[in-house]
Amino acid sequence: MLSLSDIPVETLLDNLLPYVSPPDVGRLACTSHFFADLCNDDTFWKRKLKQDFNFSGEGTARTSGWKFIYQGLSHPKVFVWGETSNNRLGLSKSQIPKYAFGEGVPAPAELRIPGVRIVSLTAGGMSFHALDSEGQIHVWGALNGTFMSLRSDGYSVPEKVAEQPLRLQLPAPIRSISCGRLHSAALDANLDIWNFRSWGRPFRLVSPLLDKSVPEHTPAQIDCGWAFSCVLTQSGDVLIWWPFLDEMARIFDEKSEQMNQSGDKRAEATPEGTIPCVTWDMQSDPHRLPPIPSHLPELPHTGDSEENRRKEIRLIKIAGGDNMIVGLTNKGHVLTLRGLNGPAELPQVRWEYLPQFSEVQHVREHPTFSPPEGTTPEVSLASPEIMHITHISAHFQTFTAYSPGSSSIVLMGSASTTPDSNPEIIPQLQNKNVISVVLGDYHYGALTSTGKLYTWGAYSKGALGLGDPRTIEPGTAGGFTTEQQRSRARDHRFGTPPRVEVPTEVKFDYGKKKKRDMFCFAAAAAGWHMGALVVDLDPQDDEDEVEEIADESPPSRAGPSQPVPMLGRGILPFRVGFAGRGRRIGPTRHHGPPEGGV
Repeated sequence: MLSLSDIPVETLLDNLLPYVSPPDVGRLACTSHFFADLCNDDTFWKRKLKQDFNFSGEGTARTSGWKFIYQGLSHPKVFVWGETSNNRLGLSKSQIPKYAFGEGVPAPAELRIPGVRIVSLTAGGMSFHALDSEGQIHVWGALNGTFMSLRSDGYSVPEKVAEQPLRLQLPAPIRSISCGRLHSAALDANLDIWNFRSWGRPFRLVSPLLDKSVPEHTPAQIDCGWAFSCVLTQSGDVLIWWPFLDEMARIFDEKSEQMNQSGDKRAEATPEGTIPCVTWDMQSDPHRLPPIPSHLPELPHTGDSEENRRKEIRLIKIAGGDNMIVGLTNKGHVLTLRGLNGPAELPQVRWEYLPQFSEVQHVREHPTFSPPEGTTPEVSLASPEIMHITHISAHFQTFTAYSPGSSSIVLMGSASTTPDSNPEIIPQLQNKNVISVVLGDYHYGALTSTGKLYTWGAYSKGALGLGDPRTIEPGTAGGFTTEQQRSRARDHRFGTPPRVEVPTEVKFDYGKKKKRDMFCFAAAAAGWHMGALVVDLDPQDDEDEVEEIADESPPSRAGPSQPVPMLGRGILPFRVGFAGRGRRIGPTRHHGPPEGGV
């Protein structure tokens, strides 16, 4: 007699389990070793995260731990810190912690957004944009805080400050967001691109170059540089436009004046905390960037399969900075395109291949891995045997290129990097399972697969999040250099601690009487501020807090009505050696100890 376990694995994972509620999936996992393996399959939980929570994790190099993230998204926490001008942290006066110093919050402070689950966080120059599990955008701060707004102004003007998180009312669910310094862009579920020069009057870019009829015209990734926006198509082409320059600026100004004269379209926030966006279409063609070099070298020692080595080289990721774009190919080539001051410069720009950021032999020769004779390295590191760069990020004058895994490599460059330039390699970031690197103007953060966030760079009014420098021991990361400097800061409430050169862990239970186990699964940085999405691994230790959150956040129509059963307190679910995807597995299959981790 046939049983449920006799059904092919693909059928169970692709056609049956997606329709089973998460609590029932957990119960099914308890029935046998076969279903324990099946219900812990990482591919299944990654797909379910996308389906139920609008969470893809595409902005990171995470490769496992998706079931744990799913369970944590029942009640994710949002933390913010750094400069407070333009109310970019979204905290009310009563929520600003007592350890605020000068014009900054120097340690993570929780920002409550009632009734929603935030699954993605993006920082703008003076703002934050958060994406929830329903595909709705929530914003706070100011899109352009370089000017002052009137109390009577609505969000049709970019300088209007959102004192607390407000939801943008848009025609379609949003899948991804990117921010420049004074503008942002979003890709919706229909693969339409929305541009924000103000939160109240976003425009959809309409062009034959974006008609989605062929891969060359179908957006795959949206990204904002300092003052431009660009899109990577499915074919690997890159299109770019400048919302504040030339023809696009003229069309925008004419439409804004027309709206101002046609009646009240100021997009004032409602009492329910919504900005009723007045949307419109801009007919304008973006500019196509030149193709990448046709003769990029074959990269040895990448660990690629023979199948991937035979594929055609194309761009798969882009990242924008100040007048530059960084590109990454499917084979691991890192390239830059500089001089993007405006459309007039496009005929002169060309992609430059960066061998020092792409080829493992150059990284092996870097002083970090091969220190000169007679010198003592800061940290003893073995030279990497293989390297395949899989992710990039960029902001302002800085970019990074990195690879995942226990032997992860993190390389840093700048707007002045050339093909002959060596990357900056921070020893303490290597072999750390880094899955995401986020960049502010002068401060930086690295997130690991184990849920730890490390920051380094300039203090930037508390953007490192390492704590109140008035209470940190002098000479310690985040603190002042001497006791005299710390005393002056205590007495006069001013002073700037020195740069932090060694990446240091951020504590999300800072200031709490009882230490808590926190897991960070996403981070964002820009300007002089930073934010993170965090799962509390000890919610049962604070029942009052859990009840309060439950009251504020009713279950999403797409999310689980009950928590997904865990494997035990503090134990993270992971894929249990399920190597049988693609074949039938009987219930008598041998099961060893768990493999991998988050």
